[in-house]
Amino acid sequence: MFIAVPLTIKFFLPLYSRLDLDTAYQYLEIRFASKGLRILGALMFIIYQIGRMSIIMYLPSVVLAELTGISVNILIIVMGIIAIIYSYTGGLKSVLWTDFIQGVVLIVGVIGTLFFLIANINGGVGTIMETLTSGQKFISSNEVIFDINILKSSVFIIFVGAGLNTFSSYVSSQDIVQRFTTTTNLKELKKMTYGNGLLSITVATVFYLIGTCLFIFYTQNPELAQTAKQDQIFASYIAYQLPVGITGILLAAIYAASQSTLSTGLNSVATSWTLDIQTMISKDMSFERQTKIAQYISLGVGIVAIGVSVVLANGEIKSAYEWFNSFMGLVLGVLAGIFVLGAFCKSATKFGAYIGFVVSAILVVYLKYNVPDVTSWSYSLITITTSVIVGQIVSMIQLHITKRKNNVREDSTIYYEVN
Repeated sequence: MFIAVPLTIKFFLPLYSRLDLDTAYQYLEIRFASKGLRILGALMFIIYQIGRMSIIMYLPSVVLAELTGISVNILIIVMGIIAIIYSYTGGLKSVLWTDFIQGVVLIVGVIGTLFFLIANINGGVGTIMETLTSGQKFISSNEVIFDINILKSSVFIIFVGAGLNTFSSYVSSQDIVQRFTTTTNLKELKKMTYGNGLLSITVATVFYLIGTCLFIFYTQNPELAQTAKQDQIFASYIAYQLPVGITGILLAAIYAASQSTLSTGLNSVATSWTLDIQTMISKDMSFERQTKIAQYISLGVGIVAIGVSVVLANGEIKSAYEWFNSFMGLVLGVLAGIFVLGAFCKSATKFGAYIGFVVSAILVVYLKYNVPDVTSWSYSLITITTSVIVGQIVSMIQLHITKRKNNVREDSTIYYEVN
């Protein structure tokens, strides 16, 4: 957030506000005069959202399966169906209001759990702070702060990589950008973005503290430790250590957060498909026709995401958190590179954007499967940098060879000055 929020507010909120976009990928059509790039952006986003929604259904269903003994596959299907139903019928308004309610439930639930954990740790807050500092739970002794090879794992690249992952979602992910399109008032947009950043930092801090508290609790009470996968330690604690009432609140909190993200994902995919892709296929659609198509798309994508989630649940994922950040860097990082190229490089052309996209995508896929020493936290840095450098060089060569000037809308770059 310390990287993503300032960059978004400084460069992209004014850009999106003055262009009055319907979707994030409309920007690519405006900037590069290319319907193809707009469709490509929408397709990349849809792939990203299917992966994201699958993980979001998988994790909380594992929690409830641990508690109830119900098959994780059944729970994934039920969760997906519920999200599909109210996203299908209620649109963005239902998503925004349920997001708010579910967010409140989440915050109350996890903060309550943190206090319960602290109360059951010998030494309380003092022990937690000691573990974070002298106990090296915050930064372990073998953790590298900075490596001259920035593509290797270190505190620096985790901070930068996570920042660029979040930045990528802020500028190129329709589920985030669609919230920016609810108003063109720049002051309101800045307030909303700062508020979201602050809330995200607070909630993330609470979750990381819960992780530390779980580490201390099971260290102090080894006889209570359950054999669980890395992603299921919290689930094990919920199932076996929390009182019944708090268990219910926390399960509601986790499911609320998941439902919130699922519904936002379904709505944003439906909106993007309808406005970015379907309008290119079916000209002059009525609003009623657009709405009906959006409903069918949310239904279809929801079903696909349920299927992928079931596959993930029956596979071998060591850490869903690390898997998702790797996936995010691969997909959104490549996509965000085109947005950064368009916004910062006046001479960037449509052809340059395509080549930058292809080269960065091939490079990061090659690194993922052939160079394991390159940490997944660096993927966004690699893809954005490659897209911009390659896209700019190719554009300049193209313009030099063709001897033509790149006629670009001035207000589609960050260099536009409002009179």
